[in-house]
Amino acid sequence: MPRPMIAIALSVVLSALAVAQSEKLDYATIGRIRDEGLNRSQVMDHISWLADVYGPRVTGSPAIQQASEWAMKKLGEWGLANIHQERFAFGKGWSLVRFHANLIEPQPQPLIGFPQEWSSSTRGTVTADVVRVTLASEADFAKYRGTLAGKIVLTQPARTVRLLEGPVILRMEGPSVREAETTPVPPAPRTGGGGGGNAQSAATFRRKVDEFYKSEGVVALFDRGSESDMALGGSDLTWQTQRTDGGTIFPNGSGARDGNAGQAVPSVTLAVEHYNRMLRVLEKGLPVRVELNVETKFYDESTPNGFNTIADIPGTDLSSEIVLLGAHFDSHPYATGATDNATGSAAMMEAVRLIKALNLRPRRTIRIALWGAEEQGLLGSRAYVKDHLADVDSMSLKPEHARLSAYFNSDNGTGRIRGIWMQSNLAVRPIFAQWIEPLKDLDVTTLSPRPVSQTDHVSFDNVGIPAFQFLVDRLEYNSRTHHSNMDFYDRVQREELVQQATVIAIFAYDAAMRDEKLPRKALPPPARGSTRP
Repeated sequence: MPRPMIAIALSVVLSALAVAQSEKLDYATIGRIRDEGLNRSQVMDHISWLADVYGPRVTGSPAIQQASEWAMKKLGEWGLANIHQERFAFGKGWSLVRFHANLIEPQPQPLIGFPQEWSSSTRGTVTADVVRVTLASEADFAKYRGTLAGKIVLTQPARTVRLLEGPVILRMEGPSVREAETTPVPPAPRTGGGGGGNAQSAATFRRKVDEFYKSEGVVALFDRGSESDMALGGSDLTWQTQRTDGGTIFPNGSGARDGNAGQAVPSVTLAVEHYNRMLRVLEKGLPVRVELNVETKFYDESTPNGFNTIADIPGTDLSSEIVLLGAHFDSHPYATGATDNATGSAAMMEAVRLIKALNLRPRRTIRIALWGAEEQGLLGSRAYVKDHLADVDSMSLKPEHARLSAYFNSDNGTGRIRGIWMQSNLAVRPIFAQWIEPLKDLDVTTLSPRPVSQTDHVSFDNVGIPAFQFLVDRLEYNSRTHHSNMDFYDRVQREELVQQATVIAIFAYDAAMRDEKLPRKALPPPARGSTRP
């Protein structure tokens, strides 16, 4: 290598080492956090309260309000300050009151299923013939007009139910972690039409189908969920897992939350095995009849139905600066939301409990935020960003923007933390490299340069805040529990969650104690092209 190149390389290495060496880690306190977190953890009790007692925590429902009140009480008992809710407009709330579905003909059988969220109700318990309907274009409407009144409609063809053949558990090790340590090259941007018109046409046709079913007097719609039994590993990894079927269902779709709420035909997702059975019987020319009851309740938005739950551990000499810990508090209604995301919420709660239990005095204020309406598009974290930090459309900044040191998020289930997704913020690498040194025996070893998406840290990254998602083992998250009817406490792995909460507490403490805030990437451009003031 030529001497100038050697000098440049040496300069880069020395610069990185200088940053790393500037970290003044308090190893004694880190040891105390580890001891309290690993040996006297309460994280599983937090999860049980959130999932067993208050789950599902659907935004706008009484259950999530009750869960927030419980969380605020616990945070108060631990000595946190400034405990409050911050509300935002959401639309009508919804909850399931009761549901049952039973096959009556050809033979009696209870059906495994769940109403889609924001589904309307049937008129009490109804018994109806089941029919298969195929609507591929508006020309098909005439074929069925006048024939569907009082019927339950099967809206999809059968799907093959395969033997479980591949991996259903994702641990970030071997090829998976090696892939995570690389940055994929994004695809070339689309040119021309981009397919937006096709998507709009499909959405328009779906609305016409819904209106047709309603006008024809259809009793209910049955589906069996996704067209595929495969799910991506997440975080843009190429790894995939086979979903488990076998009575596990992954409902999709949602009714309206606006003034049209409750007006559509009730919709139910069934286990694919039960759905396929009815299709096979119909294909034999035999009748299929089902007894069904869907009872749901809607909640008007007299006050905003969306809210975030906030609390602080006040700082000392840098108290105006903030280290923010967050996880989404809401869930889908299909189960109790244990791994999505009582695990993340409980880990964040346990992290602040550890810091308070040890009477630590962080220099910066450590704030916990439990977000609402993440499942509807990161609405809670986006509302917080707009109220506290910046207008993403104009990128006009508020004073708190400069005072927020970092945001840390947990939202990928019950696995142990293996590292952190650095969100393309390479300036934090030498800092995080030193932070994870005393955590490597807990399997925290990976610093991935990748930007990842689809959870609340994106709201902060979009306005230039150093925002990070912890890299965790997804275990059965994608194959069994994520947005399914099997997301219960029993799927949570205690050892992994104890580790997760302990690591988060140490990251929060390290961020709160360092002399400088974490380095930032360049401020993104305004979302709507406005110039910044």
